[in-house]
Amino acid sequence: MFQLIPAIDIIGGQCVRLTQGDYQQKKVYSSDPLEVAKAFEGAGIQRLHLVDLDGAKAKEIVNAAVLERIASNTSLHIDFGGGVQSDEMIDRAFSAGAAQITAGSIAVRNPELVHSWFKKYGTDKIILGADAYNEQIAVSGWQENSNISIYDFLTDYQAAGAQYVISTDVAKDGLLQGPSFDLYEKIQTNNPGLNIIASGGVANMQDLEQLRAMNLFGVIVGKAFYEGRITLEDLATFAKESLC
Repeated sequence: MFQLIPAIDIIGGQCVRLTQGDYQQKKVYSSDPLEVAKAFEGAGIQRLHLVDLDGAKAKEIVNAAVLERIASNTSLHIDFGGGVQSDEMIDRAFSAGAAQITAGSIAVRNPELVHSWFKKYGTDKIILGADAYNEQIAVSGWQENSNISIYDFLTDYQAAGAQYVISTDVAKDGLLQGPSFDLYEKIQTNNPGLNIIASGGVANMQDLEQLRAMNLFGVIVGKAFYEGRITLEDLATFAKESLC
């Protein structure tokens, strides 16, 4: 089973997309994220990647109301990220309806805190956000390079029980030039057993099919859908095939 996971990124309560994490390269696609989420659900899609971009910048959840509204009005399995950097914030995310949370920069800066979340909530509830530039972990909305090898980072977290990772090659995100297939192959080789969710660069259905053939856990689809390169009907067909 291969999970198709569309993304909704939120700024000011609206559905937007950035290019390579740059807040200055923002495009608004919908003023109603719930409407977008319901369209995905209607297409037979079961999961949603919801990112509070305001929260990521503020280092605390800003758009909890959007999460709660989508969680209350759909049956989507929502993984939520952006601003989850404290015990208070992770409690708020789960209380608002998140099924999982994505730990990105906080997993680099404060591994002890994330390890405590593993123990409190279970490792299946926490997805590592391992964004990479030149195979090194990028943090703070990709504005900083940590000089930490993505493979070492994942190895350390696997030892603590991590099960899931969303990995974005920063150089690919938002450019519609194809995913970083090589990066995912290397993660599979270096970190076997992780459930890898590919993110960034998907441009067409062929990219989705190639990622599915790699036996990853899933893929996040964003800009290619919003720019019309992949239709809702395409996603519905792919999702049905992937769940067989």
